[in-house]
Amino acid sequence: MSTTQTDELTATQIMAGEKQHILQTYKRAPVVLSHGDGVKVWDIEGREYLDFAAGIAVNALGHADAGMADVLAAQARKLTHTSNLYYTAPQVQLAEKLTANSFADKVFFTNSGTEANEGAIKFSRKYAKVNYPNVHKTQIVCFDHAFHGRTMGSLALTPKEAYQAAFRPLMPDVVVAPFNDIAALNTHITDQTCAVFIEPVQGEGGIHPADPKFLAALRTRCNEVGALLVFDEVQCGLGRTGDLWGHTIGGVEPDIMTLAKPLAGGLPIGAILVTDAVAAVMGYGDHGSTFAGGPLVCAVASHVFDRISKPAFLTHVKEVGAYMMDRLQEINSPLIKTVRGRGLMVGVEFNTEVEPIIKKGVDNGLLLVGAGVNVLRLVPPLILEKGQVDSLVERITGILTTL
Repeated sequence: MSTTQTDELTATQIMAGEKQHILQTYKRAPVVLSHGDGVKVWDIEGREYLDFAAGIAVNALGHADAGMADVLAAQARKLTHTSNLYYTAPQVQLAEKLTANSFADKVFFTNSGTEANEGAIKFSRKYAKVNYPNVHKTQIVCFDHAFHGRTMGSLALTPKEAYQAAFRPLMPDVVVAPFNDIAALNTHITDQTCAVFIEPVQGEGGIHPADPKFLAALRTRCNEVGALLVFDEVQCGLGRTGDLWGHTIGGVEPDIMTLAKPLAGGLPIGAILVTDAVAAVMGYGDHGSTFAGGPLVCAVASHVFDRISKPAFLTHVKEVGAYMMDRLQEINSPLIKTVRGRGLMVGVEFNTEVEPIIKKGVDNGLLLVGAGVNVLRLVPPLILEKGQVDSLVERITGILTTL
């Protein structure tokens, strides 16, 4: 089958073409999506779905947002790409907004979350070499159930056997510590530790929020041994929890923070936010990217950030997120073990595998995604309304009666 022809393809033809021409690393739902509007999407056969996956916590403003489309079109008519050999206004303007609304003094742009974490690994290693030249300070600490990405450095910080096994040997000097265990910090974080990576709310690992007391103890221990504290907010940052940043609930600031998923509402971008102390060790040529921070994606990201960061927008996320938690807890099913999360980042843990629920969700007009074997991860567009939550609960309740 040739996909270069101008005739419209059927769903069967598209799925066959994907199998023939695309590397088979994704287990896709048997749905060919065509277009969307807000929280709703349609496939090419006209079926409607409520999207509670949002491109895996990416489409913060939903689908086909008019404001984003206008900014995208306007910038595309002016300048799309220059590389980082030249200055552009959209990049600087976005960086100014990120630093003005966070702990950070400087920003380095990337193309994805895993690239942001790769950069943070490099920054941490060089910081230790510059500031502790006589100490073998290369160790990086992460936590069980963490997910920091699939490139080789980030993969080493993602302690899941299914992800790591085929690609060993991985980056050395990685220590995995127990999540939310204050008593274990002194044992795992030592003078050889250059950085500690943690998600303030774990996403892929099952939607586990970090205890604010744990984050405070982590900050103290990092200070004691001279290690950088790195918050991976690729999934939980930028309004997802109902706060602009996932870590602010604990009152603790990092040295580095990584961002990505919702920053440009669906266009590929990542960012590494750092203090001046970290920025000072990085010089010309120490890191780089051809595509990162281009004017097109930065213009859109600036628009998205302006909207997400408004207090009324964040209040909406908190209110609808709390409503969703309450409604999910009302489902009377012995299959549900617990409901947890913050804002519109909610996990429903089941006593059974969630794959059948996700598959039946498609048949019932729901796009769902898991977080591990038995946790349903609900990360819808941040513009979700309470009526759409009611539809979710009604449909999930119906699905559970069939299992």
